[in-house]
Amino acid sequence: MLGIIGDHQLVAMVLGDDGRSGDRQAQSVAADHGRAERAALVAAVLTERGLGGADVHLGHRLDALARDRSRRAEDARTLAARWARSAVGPQASGPQARTMRTVHLDEDGLLLAAAYPGRIAKARGRPGEFRLAGGRGVFVDPADPLAREPWLAVGELGGGAARDRVLLAAPLDPARLSDAFPELITIEDRLDADARGRIAARRVVRLGELVVEERGVPADPTLVRRALVEQVRRNGLGGLTGRESLDRLRARIAFLRNLDPDAWPDLSDAALLASADVWLAPLLEGRLSLAAVVPGEVEAALRARLDPEQARALDRLAPERFEAPTGSRLPIDYAAEGGPRVDVRVQELFGLREHPTVARGRVPLTLALLSPAHRPVQLTRDLPGFWRGSYAAVRTEMRGRYPKHPWPEDPAAAAPTTRAKPRR
Repeated sequence: MLGIIGDHQLVAMVLGDDGRSGDRQAQSVAADHGRAERAALVAAVLTERGLGGADVHLGHRLDALARDRSRRAEDARTLAARWARSAVGPQASGPQARTMRTVHLDEDGLLLAAAYPGRIAKARGRPGEFRLAGGRGVFVDPADPLAREPWLAVGELGGGAARDRVLLAAPLDPARLSDAFPELITIEDRLDADARGRIAARRVVRLGELVVEERGVPADPTLVRRALVEQVRRNGLGGLTGRESLDRLRARIAFLRNLDPDAWPDLSDAALLASADVWLAPLLEGRLSLAAVVPGEVEAALRARLDPEQARALDRLAPERFEAPTGSRLPIDYAAEGGPRVDVRVQELFGLREHPTVARGRVPLTLALLSPAHRPVQLTRDLPGFWRGSYAAVRTEMRGRYPKHPWPEDPAAAAPTTRAKPRR
């Protein structure tokens, strides 16, 4: 038995020796804090099957070994004491002392984890289910007291097809992992969006595949801006506030750009998403969500992309509204199929002899003519032709449906109105 233990490299791992002959700098981390003998006993139990019994709990196994008066147990304790004495060498000083690990490995779990850091395990799912730092699933008998521990340091595993059974382990305090094993710890600051799109920063501390700690931290404003811009790039422009007015502005500019491609900026979805760092990022300063952007700010940011001459020409060439002869200011839909369109009641156009246009007369408006009840009557891009032609049939039908409203025989010479005929 003594030869088996003495030749095993596990002794060096538990005692903190890095295995290089003559190098005392990293030797006996446990010994520096009075734990050398305990660490040596851990090494003995790990390397000699059945020593201290078959209990899965390392502490219980060591207690049983301490009570065992057999020759085998006595030999193991004697050898462990010898290892402990040999592990305590001259104390490092000067620059070497500053490089030594100064963490107290004063728990069996930490000692075991020092030997097998890849076997640090975290509970998951049902009692007894654990996941190792390397990602593999292992289990403890659900009836074992260790089955309800949140963390374990595993020393021995039994083979299984899909997962291994834990044969020897010790409870582990996760709060001490970062200090005990800094070389195994990775820290990631992550930005996540909740269901409402609000950005929050979280710091995730990992040991291999295991999350040791996750907590909220103050978010870096620069990173938040980038995350919100990426949110828009990923989901499109639909999450921006004031979308309706924004879309109307973009449709007007797209209409003019279609007539003169070189004279107007490209505000298509693809172009805006590609240049979001330029026009959108400044609006996100100090904001944690897209919803925090004040309505109208996005539209203002896009208007700012027009030079002064374009800004003046926009309202002149593609006005937002059409003014009917009655004075009503009706919105123009520049995204409508077939070109810019206005929904307007027939009676509000009485007296109009020329068809209304935009872009300095280059494009006639599509007039969606409505009844007094705002129901569709007819589409036309030639109002004078409508007065001369199909208006007669419309007049006959409208007089029957809306007898209280005026339906003159010559609409081009009649006064526009929004009212019914006055009572007699």
